[in-house]
Amino acid sequence: MAVSGFAACLLNSQPMGFYAPAQIVRDAREHGVEVRHPDVNASDWDATLEPRPRRRRRALRLGMRSIDGFKKVWAEAIMEARAGGPFADLDDLRRRAALTPPALDRLAEADAYGSLDLTRRQGVWAAKGSAPASSAPLFEAMGLNEADGRPPTALPLLAPSEEVVGDYQTIRLSLKGHPVSFLRDRLTDVGALTAKAYPGLANGRRVMVGGVVLVRQRPGTAKGVCFMTIEDETGVANLVIWPDVFETFRPVAMGARMVLARGKVQTAEGVTHLVVDHLEDWTPMLGHLTPDAAPGSGHAPARGRHPRDVQVLPGSRDFH
Repeated sequence: MAVSGFAACLLNSQPMGFYAPAQIVRDAREHGVEVRHPDVNASDWDATLEPRPRRRRRALRLGMRSIDGFKKVWAEAIMEARAGGPFADLDDLRRRAALTPPALDRLAEADAYGSLDLTRRQGVWAAKGSAPASSAPLFEAMGLNEADGRPPTALPLLAPSEEVVGDYQTIRLSLKGHPVSFLRDRLTDVGALTAKAYPGLANGRRVMVGGVVLVRQRPGTAKGVCFMTIEDETGVANLVIWPDVFETFRPVAMGARMVLARGKVQTAEGVTHLVVDHLEDWTPMLGHLTPDAAPGSGHAPARGRHPRDVQVLPGSRDFH
């Protein structure tokens, strides 16, 4: 089976095993597969393969199942309506697929209106339904007319880091970048290497590596050893945390969303680990990616939640 087809099968079988969608997609892209964002005019419920002109390997289109909280019945309504032709605009989608406001909101938050020429911010605005009788003061202050029924083209664009965070909050991965890439200068300043760089070093070399936590494993057969997989913009790093170190840094090892790990390089049978002796919680650094944790920020918080309660990135997969 081709890499693109194998990746589609894995994505359509989620949730499964230790591999998060972000890991599957990253591995597919590293093998030359073009991966495309979910879109109302292209995505089915499942991930699918799409032809690429003059190229043998097909592209992988993420399905609507990848959108957090999106229901299969909504996707089926879109697919059935789309059989009559692509949607021209959001009103056409709303009318032909008879989608509920929550369905339209989730598509907008996931930036799935690209083929309708709507940015994420414009889509969120337009998905709220019919325009109010008069424009809100905030729009008037910006010289925009909220009452004309169209998403304002002059809405300020989200910063690249906000777009990436928005993707992670809705589809748990991003094709636009990696959150750690926007924190690379901070990691470099403290001496941290990338996940790609440290495996080439000699056994016993002391290094620091930082990244978001993907998976934590503390199997009963491992006699208290904790295995942690972290990811940065270059790849993954596999951490081994012995029981005494785990107890010393238990709150970080169990709960941090991003960590800075220090330890010794250990390579055996072609696999490189970092045997950790110090672990630091870098979760607060994720707050530098987007202002969405503060009231009045430009990034829309998750549905029905106060901005201060919104996680910047989704949690890891933990197995104990």
